[in-house]
Amino acid sequence: MTLFLSPDSQLAVQKAAEELREWGSSRQGLGVALIYGPVSAEDRLYHSKCPVEQRSVTALGEALDEIGARWTVLDPTEPGFIADLAAYDVALSNLHGPYGEDGRLQGLLDYLRVPYCGSGVAASAVAADKILCKRVMLTLGVPTPGWRVWSGGPANWNGRPVMVKPPFGGSSVGMSLVREAADLPRALANAAGEEGADVLIEDYMSGTPLTVGLLELPGGPVVVFPPLATEATEAEFYDADTKLDVESKGAVTVQAAELTPDALSRVTRDAHILWDGLGLRGSARIDFILTEDGEPYVLEVNSTPGMSRDSNFVVGAAMVGLTHTDVVLAMLHEALARPPYDVPLPAPVFSGPTATREAAA
Repeated sequence: MTLFLSPDSQLAVQKAAEELREWGSSRQGLGVALIYGPVSAEDRLYHSKCPVEQRSVTALGEALDEIGARWTVLDPTEPGFIADLAAYDVALSNLHGPYGEDGRLQGLLDYLRVPYCGSGVAASAVAADKILCKRVMLTLGVPTPGWRVWSGGPANWNGRPVMVKPPFGGSSVGMSLVREAADLPRALANAAGEEGADVLIEDYMSGTPLTVGLLELPGGPVVVFPPLATEATEAEFYDADTKLDVESKGAVTVQAAELTPDALSRVTRDAHILWDGLGLRGSARIDFILTEDGEPYVLEVNSTPGMSRDSNFVVGAAMVGLTHTDVVLAMLHEALARPPYDVPLPAPVFSGPTATREAAA
């Protein structure tokens, strides 16, 4: 059973931070593959619109420099990506959405025997699939807004506002708040995309969005960051444009959430249940909505939290005394301390035929 540390566990967190910094000083020259590229729709959006200085990959690179790591950004869309991965001691992924956050990259890294930061195949796959994650929440007894799945054809309108969400991806890309029946078909088509994927229709609950970060520390304890309240000041909800905030207009405010003891206890309990129930590792961020009558409901689980300097996850870490670099050290430590994935499979060999096959594809 996981040992969870509350934000008040200052001595334990401070001791862990000191241990991490000492560990980091002994790992000078650690080879880190920083995986980033325009693979999913979410990452393509960030790659094309988000200024370089605001990107998570920029902040991660700065932290790796501070640690003294030997690192390179590896782009999955570039030839030679798989062969290049095998040359590094550990992989730190900054990919989000399909192919990067949904277990497929994790499975590749397992096969290559390359340690990697964050959750494994199963937890990543469940967390990334909003519909599957909803089903697991129900099984675990975690409260979540009512929902249904649309698989094409006419959609019933129950007369109440709904959030229409693509099953994969984050940063609210492809998401719509629908208040009128006439707007529902367009929202569904937008969320389904060219692939015609199933779409999640979720009951809209007005209230305050909350986010809770969790970080695994040396020895296995997990510190739960204080819940943060986010408020979009220039949009109906915390949408993709607000999260990008390309023009730095301050379109969203982030601050410590003011919760009643009961609401805080329930948010913390649900974060614990989801961490253990999904089998999360390394780091995660869980998003809630706190209704106007003080009831918290889980919206989704992020197994690869954003890591820009101003991200919710990093802000939460700072509130328990951890710097951005401390967080990166914790992620690297967890990856390298984890028992290696080892099954009787041949070690991958990269040769001419493999390159030819990739080129042909």
